[in-house]
Amino acid sequence: MGKLRGDASEVLAEVLHDGATIAVGGFGLSGIPADLIEAVRESGVRDLTVVSNNMGVDGKGLGVLLESGQVRKVVASYVGENRLFAEQYLAGELEVEFVPQGTLAERLRAGGAGIPAFYTRTGVGTLVAEGKPHAEFDGKQYVQERGIVADVGLVHAHTADLEGNLVYRYTARNFNPVVATAGRVTIAEAEEIVGIGELDPNHIVTPGVYVQHLVRARARVKDIEQRTVRPRLADAIA
Repeated sequence: MGKLRGDASEVLAEVLHDGATIAVGGFGLSGIPADLIEAVRESGVRDLTVVSNNMGVDGKGLGVLLESGQVRKVVASYVGENRLFAEQYLAGELEVEFVPQGTLAERLRAGGAGIPAFYTRTGVGTLVAEGKPHAEFDGKQYVQERGIVADVGLVHAHTADLEGNLVYRYTARNFNPVVATAGRVTIAEAEEIVGIGELDPNHIVTPGVYVQHLVRARARVKDIEQRTVRPRLADAIA
């Protein structure tokens, strides 16, 4: 019914192939499409280019694709929580394109909006800008960055309707909306799925026109890389 599919592995088998570029939403381990990432691992596809803010941690999130040796290239802004990532990079086993975080978000947004390239001041005069076209605007130097269009976009939403309209919560709002627009084929997993017309149109972040397939996310513990909390009041008093 609508875009809802029963099995993530079945959907990915239809759209993934060796050498594909996949864009993945979320921030760290928060708001990531964990079920879809696991389904990519199970698919066995190789030589992937992964576009994501980071690559999870060892054994979790996108880190599982590094462990299985399925990733050839990573386009990311932060990788400091993953030792295996560093090992593979330093060993020359993994190609890495580092992108400033805001630039990465804009490259995905631009790709989804049909904008092939744009200019930004971020990165001018650094290694990030080497070999890229430059232009002067209003007396200041800017570097050209290309929009990103992925073969497949994988996103996690809190709530979706059967037409693929998506609502996000909290940290899942990071990168998931732009990844959803940047995929030629976008697959969304959602914690709750409701009928058509049950979502308040004012709350929809990603319109269903950007989503081709929808699967129900399994209930799971939501991991955080580094949990920092205040001492409990009772402990402080003691």
